[in-house]
Amino acid sequence: MECGPGSTTPRLQAGVMLSTSPKTRRSKKPKNNLHTKQFSSEIQESQAENMSQLLNVTIAGINAVQTVVPSDLAKGILGTVANILMVVQSVIKNQSDFRAIVNKCKTIGEILERVTKDTTNDNLPRYLVHALSTLNVSVNDINNKVVSRKEQGLLKRFFSATIDRDQIASWEKDIGSALELFNTEAIAGIAMKVERLTLGLEGNTTSANVLKYHSIEPPSRPSMFYGRDDLVAELTTLVVNGEHVALIGPGGMGKSSLAKAILHEPLIIEKFADRRYFVAYDDLDPSTITFETFMTHFVGALGIEITGADPLRSISTFLRSTSALVVLDNAETFEEASALSVLEKIPPAIAKIADIRGVILILTSRSRRNATDVLWRMMDIPPLDLSSAERVFFQTYPRARCSDAEEEIKDLLRELDFHPLSINLLAHTARQNDWSPAILLKRWNDRHSAVLNPGKGKLQSLSDTMQLSLNSPSIQGLGEDGRRILAIIAFLPQGLNDNLAGDLLPSLQEVDIICDVLRMQSLVYRQDNFIKVLAPIRHYVQDSLPVPDSTRLQEIRTFYYGTVQQCSEEQDGHASVIISDHFNIEHVIAFDLVHIPEETYRACSEFLECLRWHLPRPTTLTPTILDIVENSSTYELKADCLWNLGYLSSTLSQLTDAMKISKAAEALYLATGNHKMVAQCVISCADTYRCQGRFIQSQQLLEGFQRSESWGYLNEPTKDQVWYFLDDARTYRFTASADELFVKSSDSKDHFYGLSSKILHWRAKLYYGGDIVQVNEHLKDILLQCTCTQVCFARRDALLVLAEVAFCEGRLSEAMDILQQIIEMFEGQHLDNVLWYTVLKAVVASKQGDHALARALIYKAPSSLQFFELRSAWVFLHRSYCLACIELTVGAYDRAESHFITIVEGCDIQGDLTFKAYSKRGLGEIAFAHDDFALAARYFTETRSLCTEMGMPERRLYSCQPFNVLPDRFCGWTLFLEGHSPFANIM
Repeated sequence: MECGPGSTTPRLQAGVMLSTSPKTRRSKKPKNNLHTKQFSSEIQESQAENMSQLLNVTIAGINAVQTVVPSDLAKGILGTVANILMVVQSVIKNQSDFRAIVNKCKTIGEILERVTKDTTNDNLPRYLVHALSTLNVSVNDINNKVVSRKEQGLLKRFFSATIDRDQIASWEKDIGSALELFNTEAIAGIAMKVERLTLGLEGNTTSANVLKYHSIEPPSRPSMFYGRDDLVAELTTLVVNGEHVALIGPGGMGKSSLAKAILHEPLIIEKFADRRYFVAYDDLDPSTITFETFMTHFVGALGIEITGADPLRSISTFLRSTSALVVLDNAETFEEASALSVLEKIPPAIAKIADIRGVILILTSRSRRNATDVLWRMMDIPPLDLSSAERVFFQTYPRARCSDAEEEIKDLLRELDFHPLSINLLAHTARQNDWSPAILLKRWNDRHSAVLNPGKGKLQSLSDTMQLSLNSPSIQGLGEDGRRILAIIAFLPQGLNDNLAGDLLPSLQEVDIICDVLRMQSLVYRQDNFIKVLAPIRHYVQDSLPVPDSTRLQEIRTFYYGTVQQCSEEQDGHASVIISDHFNIEHVIAFDLVHIPEETYRACSEFLECLRWHLPRPTTLTPTILDIVENSSTYELKADCLWNLGYLSSTLSQLTDAMKISKAAEALYLATGNHKMVAQCVISCADTYRCQGRFIQSQQLLEGFQRSESWGYLNEPTKDQVWYFLDDARTYRFTASADELFVKSSDSKDHFYGLSSKILHWRAKLYYGGDIVQVNEHLKDILLQCTCTQVCFARRDALLVLAEVAFCEGRLSEAMDILQQIIEMFEGQHLDNVLWYTVLKAVVASKQGDHALARALIYKAPSSLQFFELRSAWVFLHRSYCLACIELTVGAYDRAESHFITIVEGCDIQGDLTFKAYSKRGLGEIAFAHDDFALAARYFTETRSLCTEMGMPERRLYSCQPFNVLPDRFCGWTLFLEGHSPFANIM
């Protein structure tokens, strides 16, 4: 037996094996030939002498090993084996038939010497204890059989040769089976080739290239590991089912922690027992790693030492014995190796190991350049969810949980995209510095990613973990273009539109290839056709790398601003780009407003207009525009931006902001002498008042403007517009006759306002109780003039009044048809109009008695309309009020009451008096129906007060809104106004 260098373990001496004589040709000899008998006797004596010598040497060697092996269990096995051989030596006559058994006993001694080296009774591996126990049972059983035959021999004084050979063959088979079983269970301990362990049957055992083995426990399960239970369960199932798994993601995503957690799952322990290995490559440099270094780390993690020129063969032999799970952590180290020889050797080696039956690999990597000959189940590791991110953060930094800044902390976690390492570093930094939550938030706002560098190393610093990725050979190979594109992706909040990359960056011919490499290294990811970065990476890049260079920034600006201009001119042209890249365009404009405002105002104004048309939403440009310090040369440019910003705010029902912004624009227009736009700003504010039901303020504002200096500078069409909106406000106040309203604007040279004035004049006639037949005839004549697309809203208004006429006269089917015409006019473009008139159809259906259809029309609005409703409080109030009326009509008072209360709350937020008055009246009618007259009187009193505030006669509350009238049976409001019972005494 060979021992390692410097070994002091006694060696089993090889027996002197004398060869037996070759078989001679058989010939008939006289039975009593004296020379033949003598020659045969000499051969037998020689064989007996050699066998006796082999027994002596083997017994002595086993006894010598028994004295040095540290394990008591191993000592007992060797003692039993020695006893078997001594019985054979002392009693058995046909010892030569035991040669195979002697060789197997010798093999047992060699094996036990190897596997127990450098162990003690205290640290003997569990798998080895189990294997030795199994071998001990087998050896004791054989010993008992040998001793039993010895006792029989002493009684009989002789054995039957045939029986002895059969029995010997049985014992030999038993020992062979014991060795084979031991080999299966203890192959990790002895690290010998399986096939060589059982070759004792052939009398030829060989030593593998394994010097020694010591069991290595896998790293413990992470103590703070939240939000990954489902993912761990999914991955565990894959591993147990025999799939190789590659965990891919950027640095700090928790790939290593996930792999460690999987190693400790019960199903994994049950399947792989102690053969769970974690090979770490995080301390190596891809530029210097060699194949030998790779193999050394692998061997070390397995707990073995090997010799020989082919370590892969020895590792394969070691792993081949039974199931094993091997984690290759931080695989990007060797996947990104600089040396070509490494790239040629390591992937095939991994593939060969992956092909071993029973061996499963888990690979963690920032790179997607995994061994191609392995069928990996690729798993991109997602960020944490909010709940798990909070647990991680507050577990480390509990001081923040009970503070007033808890919600701000949660927003900060969202800003970090729930990146595990960043959250952990943020919490540790705050705790180590004993920051209050307020100070933490201030430090983050001031320093951003610098807060995430409390220590050194990739687990203590976002900067260090980022540098590992940026310094990888693949990224270095991209040169400056790689960092330029990464900076651009981090600069754009949506990332880089993959479909537009070539248009946005025409000077970078290989932009697609560079993005693929960045994604390969998990620095970026693709989502919804955009190439994005996680927030911590974005913060690091923005803090550490230069902003996009002027050339690339100008290219982006040229494409985006050109698209905005074309969309503004054509309205529907290039709308798809506005919709897809709106946050990016907004960010570039905000950046340019700070640095080059004069060159950006026009693009800003056009973008706000396009946003209002195609994707009305709040914009972050508001503070940027308001904070710009303008000069006289830019007054009007800034005013244009404010005008479109106010228009967008009004569309979104942000009425307070809209009026504030419009007044700021008005001041700038006045300073530049642009009185026409001053008029537009005044009209905008006045119409906002009207929409809120504040008819007095609307009228006063416009009448005051007519007395201002600007009035004298206006042309007639603009003055006609002012009169048009003034008469619209006066209509609801009933302070003038219908004959006076919209007369001055009806002859306007502006075709739209002239036509609309005629329509609203006859609408006023209807509201004021004029001849309804005459109103209907005139509106039909006017409708014939509304043929061009420029007056589509005039056509809408004419159709609406015709629908109101039909509704008032009880021609409900006709009213329904007219409303449908309006809907068809605006389908696919003006969603607010589609939703508004669909709700009016529901009101008509309810009047027809088809309450199921009425509810269906309101509840089953297309998702696109619901999307718009969320952004338009006015549409929401209109829809909710009509739904409340429908529920009230069918007697569902509880539902109706809930809707009315919600509307009142919404009106308080929006400052809307009209729907609030309607809803208070509705609540009064419900109280009246429940005979709670005191409560009804309170609601009706509030309704009357609202009428006074609006400047509308209380008995005219519904005159201008025929579709909002409640059924006649709800008479509480009328009785209240007339002072009849039951309100006579209450009032």
